[in-house]
Amino acid sequence: MSDELREHITDSNIWMRLVFMLLFAVIFGATRLILVLAVAVQFLWVLFSGNKNEQLLSFSSQLATYLYQAYRYLTFNTEKRPFPFDAWPSDAALIDDAVAEPDVDEEPAARAKEKKEPEVIKAAEEETPEIDDAADVASESGIEIEESKK
Repeated sequence: MSDELREHITDSNIWMRLVFMLLFAVIFGATRLILVLAVAVQFLWVLFSGNKNEQLLSFSSQLATYLYQAYRYLTFNTEKRPFPFDAWPSDAALIDDAVAEPDVDEEPAARAKEKKEPEVIKAAEEETPEIDDAADVASESGIEIEESKK
């Protein structure tokens, strides 16, 4: 065994990281279950009340950020250990995913149809080859075109 390999294998930091990775893998599994429950509760809340639960939104955002931090640690993308070795994440989103809401006066499918219909018709007309009526009749009757030319 080379000296470099022996040094890597006997490095106590690597073995300590394995212990933390196993710990975070267990925590990660439990946290995923909690996030699924939060998703279900939020769905039921919106279904019955018509509004989002702001406290649950905040908690879910924090939990999603925590899961992301755990993923990053488990995949060696960072050396920074997540909670409980660091502060609990804030509810600020990691990525601002706010988008402008579309106008509700028209349905998206109707708008798309109005915009694309002329282009689709024009494209179909350009792609349609000229059809020989005799060849078309021969094909419909089951006679091959080559046989009709004999």
